[in-house]
Amino acid sequence: MLKSNKNDIFTFYKQTSCFTDLGKYKTFAKKLPNSIEKLCLLQRHQIIHPFDLGDEEQRKDTENFYGDMTCIPRTSLCYENDLFPTAQAMLAELLRRDKKYSMNREIQNKIHVCCRENAILLASILKAKGIPARVRSGFAFYVTKLSSAGDHWITEYYHKKEKRWILVDADMYFSKDILEEYAIDFNLLDIPREQFIFGAEAYLKLRKGILKEEEIYYASNPFTYGLKGALHGLFYDFHSLMNNEIIFLHLPKYIVDAKLELTEEEYKELDHLAELMLDVNTNFHELLHIWNTKEKFRIMKGGLN
Repeated sequence: MLKSNKNDIFTFYKQTSCFTDLGKYKTFAKKLPNSIEKLCLLQRHQIIHPFDLGDEEQRKDTENFYGDMTCIPRTSLCYENDLFPTAQAMLAELLRRDKKYSMNREIQNKIHVCCRENAILLASILKAKGIPARVRSGFAFYVTKLSSAGDHWITEYYHKKEKRWILVDADMYFSKDILEEYAIDFNLLDIPREQFIFGAEAYLKLRKGILKEEEIYYASNPFTYGLKGALHGLFYDFHSLMNNEIIFLHLPKYIVDAKLELTEEEYKELDHLAELMLDVNTNFHELLHIWNTKEKFRIMKGGLN
């Protein structure tokens, strides 16, 4: 069980989970640049997003952001998330493939993981440097060229000098021309609050009819729209806020068993959780209490479970 103490929220978010602990790579992470911009750009040159790897047009473009994708055999896994669900696993594999963690990594030596892994890797490096950091899950219109907001994971860290929490998107921190293609006209290293819809916020806005079902989706196959999609973001974010950054395959067992069709009483229970999550810092200890006492929110199903 996690314990609440008087050493405020910052102490908690300097702690690691099995997903963000870097083990013997902690010293390596400490030596990486302290600049958020340099960290994100450096990280982005180690990783290929599976969506892009599976894009036939990008495969033909030998001069895209990642490099010449024809160098990657089609037999390689498009999604390597299953192989590297933790920050330690990602760093270990990157350094196994090429001991130089640099901007010049050869394309065949990059790993193929998504926004969750990017968010976890950045958070783990910041934690290694003694900076309070947490992974956040929700939805964003800017990650898709569609008229709906897709599920997305980013990192949030506390800036000691500015005395505020800052949202950072390491997954989307591409070169300038790609950002222009996505029409992103704000700073991904300091995302304006209105540009990201946290899981709890999406859930509540759907419950209140502020958002339409078709405006929120979770990228399953096929896409899961509306409240069912928002349930993923709600629990991914809750677990991440408790330093337990669960993988895509996991959701609470009682929700999976119900096939995401909950009773009104169960929805009201989640309404309360979501309302608290709208102001994490103020309601932190109450959220921690729910985590410690609501066992069904922690019992996961999915994958081998």
